[in-house]
Amino acid sequence: MRVALAQIITGRDVAANLDLVDAYARQAKAGGADLVVFPEATMRAFGNSLLDIAEPLDGPWASRVRDLAAELGLVIVAGMFTPGTAGDGAKVRNTLLVTGRGLEASYDKIHLFDAFGFAESDTVDAGTAPVTFELDGVTFGLATCYDVRFPDLFTENADLGADVNIVCASWGSGPGKAEQWKLLARARALDSTTLILACGQGDPASVGHPVKGSAPTGVGNSVVVSPMGDVLEELDGAPGLLFADLDTAAVQEARTKLPVLANRHKF
Repeated sequence: MRVALAQIITGRDVAANLDLVDAYARQAKAGGADLVVFPEATMRAFGNSLLDIAEPLDGPWASRVRDLAAELGLVIVAGMFTPGTAGDGAKVRNTLLVTGRGLEASYDKIHLFDAFGFAESDTVDAGTAPVTFELDGVTFGLATCYDVRFPDLFTENADLGADVNIVCASWGSGPGKAEQWKLLARARALDSTTLILACGQGDPASVGHPVKGSAPTGVGNSVVVSPMGDVLEELDGAPGLLFADLDTAAVQEARTKLPVLANRHKF
């Protein structure tokens, strides 16, 4: 299976961000991808209001992504914002939409980024359950940004059958943060013996827009990691499209050599 990771830099304009999805999805299709992954906050970048653009999974933004996936005949994973659980407009949910080729799934970010002086929980309701989906016999688990620091979600996805874990992020910049991002992606691959597709927002500084304020706007460094923790493909900080051909037989081989899932003790 061929996949693509679309390392884009989104902004405030929801329509312009949709245009990016359209352009990169078409490039992914032209490159032979069956699935294209976009980062967290594809709908609108952090550092902008979210309450006014949150919409349900059958709203106009998600419907446009859905129509695009149907037109191109591939699966799109993209970060958006849906209304909060209370339904009173006070909070949103940080949601990954999965659509295309008969698939419809969504994952709400479980671990909210209340760290490094940023409080995602002020405006976002946490998800409550892991989500997996199957494409052409391959099972994928979903995770978002700060989730990558919590191994149990990745091993739970593996217990649910995941061969591949997708991580969509808008990673906060700072000293050592890009190195942490790649280290954590490799660690989660080893914890769960799954392939990791870690797709982040590109670094705004790479296109001449220095980061202002504390909002996590991305550091790039999207990466594909083998179940043995080896980096297979990676990007730098700039926007780009990364292709990878997934060999899920490597997952079973890794689990034979390194049976950490079978050897676990649950306390």
